Amino acid sequence: MTKKVTIPIGIGYGLTDIMGGGAFTVIGAWLLFFYTTFVGLSPIQAASIVAIARIVDAIVSLFMGSFTDHFYKNRLGKRFGRRRFFLLIGSPLMLVYALLWVTGMNYWFYLSVYLLFEVVAAMVLIPWETLPSEMTKDFNQRTKLSTCRMFLSASGTFLATFIPGLLIGHFGEHNPVAYLITGLFFAVLFAICVLVSYQVTWERELTPAMVAELEASARTESRTWRQQLRRFGNLWLEYGSTLKIRAFRKHLAIYLLSFTAKDIYNTVFVFFCVYCLSLPASVAGSLLSLSIIGLPVTLLAGLAMIKFGPARLYVFAYTTMLICLAALLSVYLLNPASKITLLFIIAIIYQVGRCVLEFTPWNVFPFIPDIDEMITKKRREGLFAAVMTFSRKTTVAIATFFVGVVLQEGGFITGRAVQSPAAITTIAITLFAGTGLLLLLALLVALTFRLNKKTHTILVREIERLKQTDDKLGVDAATRAVVEDLTGYRYEKVWVDGPESHVTAPKLA
Repeated sequence: MTKKVTIPIGIGYGLTDIMGGGAFTVIGAWLLFFYTTFVGLSPIQAASIVAIARIVDAIVSLFMGSFTDHFYKNRLGKRFGRRRFFLLIGSPLMLVYALLWVTGMNYWFYLSVYLLFEVVAAMVLIPWETLPSEMTKDFNQRTKLSTCRMFLSASGTFLATFIPGLLIGHFGEHNPVAYLITGLFFAVLFAICVLVSYQVTWERELTPAMVAELEASARTESRTWRQQLRRFGNLWLEYGSTLKIRAFRKHLAIYLLSFTAKDIYNTVFVFFCVYCLSLPASVAGSLLSLSIIGLPVTLLAGLAMIKFGPARLYVFAYTTMLICLAALLSVYLLNPASKITLLFIIAIIYQVGRCVLEFTPWNVFPFIPDIDEMITKKRREGLFAAVMTFSRKTTVAIATFFVGVVLQEGGFITGRAVQSPAAITTIAITLFAGTGLLLLLALLVALTFRLNKKTHTILVREIERLKQTDDKLGVDAATRAVVEDLTGYRYEKVWVDGPESHVTAPKLA
């Protein structure tokens, strides 16, 4: 009997994204500021901690996806699930997060702790992100899961900006205890959320192909080193094969450009408020905490996703954010008497766009493996989750380190309450040029993105028809056009067995 995705199930599943959305929002908004203000690290040192840890974590993430795809072959995977097992063990490890916010330690301590937390987060998030594809094939039910997820992610984002601002206001601008209490609060919250997600979710039954592979592996006692090396090489070919899917290439480009833009904004915004606008850090926290507007916006975005499709949501999000950047630049240049009021208005509107930006890519993701199945006849959710995570963490590492280098080279001096005019100008340029250019590029790609409810329904219907008849000659012209547009392959080259399904050249670049 097929289980039904209810709202409580969706909420239980989505709780993990309080960690996914909250943990890295706190890090993005406050970690560099905390390390340069209270720990005594230079901007490059602080940024390098994030960059190094995320690059190492990105490499781990690549293998994590394939690892979970095959985890059903052992005892733990059979008992706890090939995906859900990692939620179970990841829950208590969330407590590591609190160690990020202690003071008095050296560079290597902060690097080690942050590296450990990134690996734990990847170990949880990669298998968790595949669960909508595991739990249901229905577009609306997957959208329900994703909407609940993004609603709770928005809740995590709000808490991640509201709690630090509240504690900074209570303990004072120059008291690091506010940051430590923030870390402790979120560490416990994340552990509880991940455990609940483990309890309420499920995975699809093993397919006959999986069972056959399981039996074959049981008969194989060991592999030679040459076989292990060949398997390692094939794994990299599999990762590369995901980029041959046209819809995934566009999806990945949109995701990386827009989320990196958001990262730069979050990383620089506190510096911008404190040094460019001469506002207290608690005010910056209050402005960021307006992300609470994302809660109702997420619900509306879920409805809009079904009615209008992701492309229109992308256009709305990026256009809104670009307009807000222009308005924020005007406040900075003109310094009006009512700038606080204007900043709050701009922040509210910006958060609407930001929420839709974060909502849309992870609502699209569960449908990407269906396009891959049209080509390969396989389910490789973990592989796609790993590629997205690897790409995301690599780009955010580069972006964070870039911000650190730019700030230091621009004249920013650690611990100084008032920065030089050159440093202030550097902060402003980084915020406006870095964020704006990436959003504009994401908008241009989004205008060509054509995966939506209608095209996905046509694709899935064709997959089911081919499973029953294996008759590729019976395809109609409209279905052929949709399949070719989403996959980037000629129709004759899809639904192919064997390795050629991974290496066949796409129809168009």
